[in-house]
Amino acid sequence: MHRVSAARASNLGRRKHAAAGFSLLELIVTVTIIALMAGVAIPLARNAIVRQKEVELRRALREMRVAIDRYKEASDLGLIEVTLDTEGYPESLEILVEGVDQIGAVDRRLRFLRRIPVDPMTESTDWGLRSYQDAPDATSWGGGNVFDVYTRSGATALDGTRYQDW
Repeated sequence: MHRVSAARASNLGRRKHAAAGFSLLELIVTVTIIALMAGVAIPLARNAIVRQKEVELRRALREMRVAIDRYKEASDLGLIEVTLDTEGYPESLEILVEGVDQIGAVDRRLRFLRRIPVDPMTESTDWGLRSYQDAPDATSWGGGNVFDVYTRSGATALDGTRYQDW
């Protein structure tokens, strides 16, 4: 009977030790592992956000450039009236949204954009514009027509290029 009570006493001692929780060493190892995992996850999450904005920027630029090309095609085909010195390109981005009257059609406007897209890098609709007469790398708009658009963000992309050069 003496043995049984000694075994019980031993079990009670183990239970008290097990219920005490983690040791300091276990806590330090756990915190270190979590910190390492967070150190890897945070830069990956930031890159994912930047990459998503880059995809949105490319989509917005493509959307506007296609609309400009469609406007130019319509003017070349004689479907819309061309203003002198515009070379058949729109005078502004707003014209692509507002639309222009189609020649020979009553109450018919050709619209090329539903809205001017928001630049995901600058969070505005204030895009950089180039006219047909401007140099390909010009950063100021000469006016008269809209031949190309670019972002006004001076930041660098993940691939090392500048967003303005896209």
